[in-house]
Amino acid sequence: MSSGLNIRPDGALDFLSLGALVHRLDPGAIPFRKATEWAIHVSGGEFNTAANLADCFRLQTGIASAMVDYPIGELIAERVRAMGVKPIYKRFKHDGVRGPNMAAVYSDRGQGVRGPVVFYNRAHEAGALLRPGDFDWKAIFGAGVRWFHSGGIFAALSETTAELIVEGMQAAKAAGAVTSFDLNYREKLWNAVGGHARALGVVERIVKSVDVLVGNEEDLQKGLGIPGPEVAAKSKLDPGAFFGMIDRVVAQHPQIKVVATTLREVHSTNRHSWGAVAWVNGKTLVSPTCELDVLDRVGGGDGFASGFFYGLLTGEPPEEALKLGWAHGALLATFPGDTTMATVEQVRAFAKGGSARIQR
Repeated sequence: MSSGLNIRPDGALDFLSLGALVHRLDPGAIPFRKATEWAIHVSGGEFNTAANLADCFRLQTGIASAMVDYPIGELIAERVRAMGVKPIYKRFKHDGVRGPNMAAVYSDRGQGVRGPVVFYNRAHEAGALLRPGDFDWKAIFGAGVRWFHSGGIFAALSETTAELIVEGMQAAKAAGAVTSFDLNYREKLWNAVGGHARALGVVERIVKSVDVLVGNEEDLQKGLGIPGPEVAAKSKLDPGAFFGMIDRVVAQHPQIKVVATTLREVHSTNRHSWGAVAWVNGKTLVSPTCELDVLDRVGGGDGFASGFFYGLLTGEPPEEALKLGWAHGALLATFPGDTTMATVEQVRAFAKGGSARIQR
């Protein structure tokens, strides 16, 4: 079975993301109102995918983003380097008082019946200041890029970030790169820059240049304006609702070759049922399911996307690519932080039916 994607065999970068870098403050199971200390994780949906592909899957990846010249920026830049991701930065100077800033995400992990809580400080965020013309796409893609990726959270940060994605996608397609977009519809962000009507118009323009979409039924409905499915899902793991929307997605965007998403049923904060589904070049695929003991759920969807993209980039059959995405997303939930600590060997072993038996 073919993916239908025309992936160039080589390039200076296997994968390039465009998006905002953030730092997440994580007090573990302690709610922030009682926290006295926390870990710092560097994140951003687009960065997470590039970092996972570099660190776990050993591909050459890059991130086009904003960087501010103050200590938080230096902390984030160090973590980007440590994950093996090539930085392509538009640099901003901090005024010493108000910014611009690298965005902060606050997220305790919850425990048992108490769910995680996430809130933000994206005030005067450097990433939101990015605009068309900030990156020399001709030079970047001229060196050879196999796959280009961005997402809906970055699109919603400001009017200019959405236009930058459109510019980047068009440049990627002109250079022969495969393009992907994670819909990641966030209502609060879109409401700040024009609401749902503007989101539909912006995402429509972006998706015209996209080959691979990542998003669940809600993302497809709110991000693309696709009507809800007539089929009712029996459970959160039932792919019927997702597959019920694909014909409408492809009718609206016939150039799309792949649509994929995770399936998650949350029994408690620390116990999830986990699966994944994909529509690939006219065929429907469903992963195995497993029960997850979750340490930190943040980044699981990006973990799935990166494993799935890796399989497609390396020529695996789409069925195997889906399993690799499912396996990597499952493993990522067992680590603290937003990015991977797994190895490709662990991912392949779990995808083939591995277990948690001790390795000696």
